[in-house]
Amino acid sequence: MNKLLVQPGDGVLPLVKAINAAKSSVEIVIFRFNRKEVEKALANAVNRGINVHALIAHTNRRGEESLRALEMRMLAAGVSVARTADDLVRYHSKFMIIDRKELFLLSFNFTFLDIEKSRSFAYVTTSPKLVQEACKLFDADIKRQPYEAGDPNFVVSPVNARKELTSLIAGARKQLLIYDLRISDPAMTHLLQQRAKAGVDVRLIGALPHAQGFFPVRKIDQLRLHTRAIVRDRKLAFIGSQSLRELELDNRREVGVIFKDPKLVKRLADTFQQDWDSADKAKEQEAGGNVDPTAKMAKKVAKAVAKDLVAVGPVMDTIMNEAAGQGKNVDLDHDEVQEMVKDAVKEAVREVVASVMEESAQKTEAAK
Repeated sequence: MNKLLVQPGDGVLPLVKAINAAKSSVEIVIFRFNRKEVEKALANAVNRGINVHALIAHTNRRGEESLRALEMRMLAAGVSVARTADDLVRYHSKFMIIDRKELFLLSFNFTFLDIEKSRSFAYVTTSPKLVQEACKLFDADIKRQPYEAGDPNFVVSPVNARKELTSLIAGARKQLLIYDLRISDPAMTHLLQQRAKAGVDVRLIGALPHAQGFFPVRKIDQLRLHTRAIVRDRKLAFIGSQSLRELELDNRREVGVIFKDPKLVKRLADTFQQDWDSADKAKEQEAGGNVDPTAKMAKKVAKAVAKDLVAVGPVMDTIMNEAAGQGKNVDLDHDEVQEMVKDAVKEAVREVVASVMEESAQKTEAAK
């Protein structure tokens, strides 16, 4: 049994349902986490007698405080908690294993921002080989022991990711559809250029800072981009946590999966096409001057305002420290707060600009 979760849309419910249906064990790898529904489901599973084991990253970009607070809450709920080693730059993988029979391989974090506001995917499978590899990796990272790759379709950085993703891209004959936040690895960039020169239809939703012009690149419209995914010739696909960057291929723990389920590959390719068409439409409207003037003005003003915004992180640290001093229980994800503040600023600016334009139009009409 294989499934594809598409975010936003499928939401957090499939994860909660899987935890609620567990009969013996739940093993979960966490990099960022603020979904109370998932946390409650894990606590309920413990109360049902399920063995719940969480492997939590030793750090993330915002530091260790929120991760340590999560550890304490999970320990209090009866969850067995382990912390990743610090031998790699970052442990960025995220997956969940149910009863050692079902694997949820995620390209998103267990956060509101990733699940509700971002384009991202998860591959769900009961394939014995893939589940076995996930269990082997989980056990190795829990015990801080070396992991040796077994199945080439289970893609792990820094163990076999460069080799398997190179092979995936090099094998393209007709088309490569790629979601990637920022491709910067020289070897991967060169390989993509070679494929494009060979006549392969290479398209990227994301960013390619140092090789623009070799193939078309679009920025996703309306949504935040978080996933890393590749569709080759509409027959084979990759979903994972690693971008095609040297750091993520060679110096961090990242996990992905290569699969060929026709229905799921089609759904992934269709979603890419929808996002591509949406990005093209937005680009054409902007180039043709067909953008709503209010939206255009709001976008410019919001961009200028957002550029001058002070970092939200230090402000939130102060607020959280004050709240802690007052005995309040605060659990906030800094990245999510920053994104939400920026979105709120942009929306507020848009509303103000619209109000001013409407008032101006009314005055002009009254003066006639």
